Amino acid sequence: MAWYCRGWTCGHEGIRFGGLPGFYAHAVPYDYTFIQECLAKPLVPQYNGGIVINPELNEGLKGWEAFGETTVKHVESNDAWLRVSRGNADVAAVFKTQNDNEKKKERETDISIGWVKARSGCWSMLKAGFVVATSTTARLIFKFPFQARKRRVKFRVLDQKNRPVQNATVSFKQIKPKFSLGCTINPNVLTNAAYRNWFTSRFKFTVFENELKWYINEKTRGVENYADADALTEFAKAQGITIRGHNVHWDNPDLQPPWVGGLSPADLAAAVDKRINSVVGRYRGEFIHWDVVNENLHFNFFESKLGANASSIIYQKANMIDGEMTPFLNDFGTIEYGDDAAVSPAKYLQRIAEIRGQGYEGPLGIGLEGHFGFLSHSNAPNLPHIRSALDQLASAKLPIWVTEFDVGPDPNQAKYVDEILRELQSHPAVEGVMIWGAWTPNGCYRMCLTDNNFNNLATGDAVDKIMSEWRYVPELPTAVDSNGYVEASLFHGQYEAQVNLMRSLEGEGERERERKGDEYTKLHNFDVEEAPEEVHFRIHFE
Repeated sequence: MAWYCRGWTCGHEGIRFGGLPGFYAHAVPYDYTFIQECLAKPLVPQYNGGIVINPELNEGLKGWEAFGETTVKHVESNDAWLRVSRGNADVAAVFKTQNDNEKKKERETDISIGWVKARSGCWSMLKAGFVVATSTTARLIFKFPFQARKRRVKFRVLDQKNRPVQNATVSFKQIKPKFSLGCTINPNVLTNAAYRNWFTSRFKFTVFENELKWYINEKTRGVENYADADALTEFAKAQGITIRGHNVHWDNPDLQPPWVGGLSPADLAAAVDKRINSVVGRYRGEFIHWDVVNENLHFNFFESKLGANASSIIYQKANMIDGEMTPFLNDFGTIEYGDDAAVSPAKYLQRIAEIRGQGYEGPLGIGLEGHFGFLSHSNAPNLPHIRSALDQLASAKLPIWVTEFDVGPDPNQAKYVDEILRELQSHPAVEGVMIWGAWTPNGCYRMCLTDNNFNNLATGDAVDKIMSEWRYVPELPTAVDSNGYVEASLFHGQYEAQVNLMRSLEGEGERERERKGDEYTKLHNFDVEEAPEEVHFRIHFE
């Protein structure tokens, strides 16, 4: 069937542009079909596959290829199936288009077009709509979760004459992971040895629960108290634990010190300025981040009192006092659920643009609280929504942290913790997650990881399991092949490789052998994310 349009009105004779005679185009009618069930045999692709090359795999894997550690197989039998190897997976369909703007550094632009729940052993239908505003070539990519953060690297051991060594083994030790997973603490960690041991055996990143909030530090105007914050800072430093600062100011009018509400604009401006100088100056160089104006997408206390550019001024002052830390925005609801227009990814990006437009040009970070099940929402995560929101926020090219992660009480709480943490860790734009689970004898804010005897709850077991998976555990040394090669699949991070040579190299004399013995060891540090795909080790006797 053909369609006919004049202007924006369409009939069934073809498409005529601008109402002019002689210009016609033909199109197929729109297919409204959608099948939710997972089918043993797939239906014929709509529009016969459209622009997709070899859509039904009638020509093997022509036009299809795998990236990363994913494999694609075409199996022919009585029934031809394409499926995930095991379990279920939310799969994204993404168009990668060439950039028309030569001035832009990015060679390609990703356009997310839809999601599908792929299941083992059957076919699922993906249906989506999209507009590609480019006339250049495009690739259709299917993204599976949990493929980022790990990379296969090939190592080659060579002698001083660049010949492959065949009698060496290589082992690896992770020095520092790229992805940061931490947890809140409070003063209980200073007085409870069991709590302290439980915490320090797991986490190298932390944030204080309440001890750096203005209404805690200055309950009475002019009387400051940083005793607990100071003690927690010294504790973390002594343990080699990295600290995020939370928070300098809070835009919620209900969470100000009790004496702030009645101040005149001039007095408030002076108090705000004094607070920034006091807290940021006190901990200059100690923290990697500060949540500078907390929740200033949902609230606008300082903007309503001091003007629309109040936040940008506060960010500027914080950055001037401590240029080593990254100032963060921080708000809830952006990834947890999709029905809060105030903190949609588009609004978040707009807020960043506003702060930039008001003159702040310094560093910025994107903080996403991640309180799942908050404000009567379901605790169950919407994983495709999380991915889509992160994709959009990543376009700002700023560091992204999930700053206050927890899941509300639920029979499936531990399961949701596992699913969400894996989802967050798999996204290349997310640099770290802080679990909001500081312990007190009376419980935790919303989610505890242990009981009062510091035996793990199910949520703690979920966190331990996932941390053990992300932490590279040294394997037995691997022997190189006949060409001096060995391969390893490593999580992103900093590593030390140890090359062991079990006998002297060809051409070395007995005196050298006696001096060095039967084993020669060489260490090499490298970053998995930044290393080339092939790393060469050259063995030289000293």
